Formats: sequence, C-alpha cells, structure tokens
Amino acid sequence: MLRFLTRLTTPAPEKKPATPQEYFSRMPPVETPRLLLRRMTLRDASDMYAYSRDEEVARHVLWTAHTSIWETKAYIRWVMQQYRLGAPSSWCIVDKAGGHVVGTIGFMTWQPDNATVEVGYSLSRSHWNRGFMTEALTAVLQECFTTLRLHRVEAQHFSANPASGRVMAKCGMTHEGTLRRRICNKGEFMDVEMWGILRADWEARHTAE
Repeated sequence: MLRFLTRLTTPAPEKKPATPQEYFSRMPPVETPRLLLRRMTLRDASDMYAYSRDEEVARHVLWTAHTSIWETKAYIRWVMQQYRLGAPSSWCIVDKAGGHVVGTIGFMTWQPDNATVEVGYSLSRSHWNRGFMTEALTAVLQECFTTLRLHRVEAQHFSANPASGRVMAKCGMTHEGTLRRRICNKGEFMDVEMWGILRADWEARHTAE
C-alpha cells in the first residue's frame, strides 16, 4: 500500500524537451481553433496543386507556380524525405471547416549552435486577409518556445509583400531591418525585411496576456 501511495504522490519527472531533430522527424500535429497543422502526404497533392499553380500565391515566395500536379508531388516527396532525415521541413495547413489543405508553414533553416530557426509559409489566395496565417504562425511560435525551447525564431519577407510583415507583427515579432537586394527571385534582386522574436519576448508577451 505504501508503495502504491508513493507512486500517486511522487511527481512525474519533468519531460525533457524534444530535440529539433526528433521534432522535425515527427512534425507532431498542431491544432488551432480553425486550423490543423499536420505532416503532408501524397494524398494532399490535389489540394496543394490547386493553390500552388496560382501565380499570385507564387509571386512573393521563392518557388515558381506549379505547372503540373507532378511538380506538387515532387515537392511533397522532398518534404517526406526531410521527415525521414529529421531535417527542417513543413506542415500542411488544413482548414478544418472544409477539410482541405490551404497552405504550408514550417522550418526553413535551423542553427543548432544558436538554438535558432527560420520559419516560412504560404497560403491559398482564397484564405488571405482572414487571419488564418496569423493563427498558424502563432501556433508555430508557441511550439518553438514551449516545446522545443528555442532561443530565437526568424522570418523574412520581400519588401514588396508588406502583408506578410503585418502577420509577423501581429504575432509579436520585431522588425530588425531591411537587407537590400539580398535575394534573386525569378530573375530580380529583391529587398528583404528581417523579423525576429526571442523566447524572452514570447514569454513576456504571453505572461502579460
């Protein structure tokens, strides 16, 4: 009986934070009021091709608009390989109301020595200006700081796409400067806006709330 009571009253050992490699391998599902972030599979190709072929969606990202569903499937296969390698990769974003994949969000780079990741995202044009990406990015930042216990999260957007900066600002990120003509995108050198948030910033923001 004493042993049984001891088991009931002894606190469970604190769970060790997942390493980034473990996390990138599993990419566990993350749920928000309207969205489900989950690992992508080849079954998502049709949904993803539906928005990836849109020139407006591709205009402010590094990839070009897909011209066939085979390009979309090749991208998904690459992401699935990243899962197997435990390397930075993305979730697909599912709109729970309709059950369709409407975008992606995830990790572009990881700096282990600095406990820092860069995040990136894309979203179907039908879901722009409705708060969906703010909802998704907020959830990812929470994972970064509470599950992975990272020190810093970065994000970038082209200066010609200020709407992306508004999403980052709403999520508590700080604009840290303009990198002039930093990236050549579709044959043109583009200015880039750099944003960042520290775990201390996140904790202060959410303690205040």
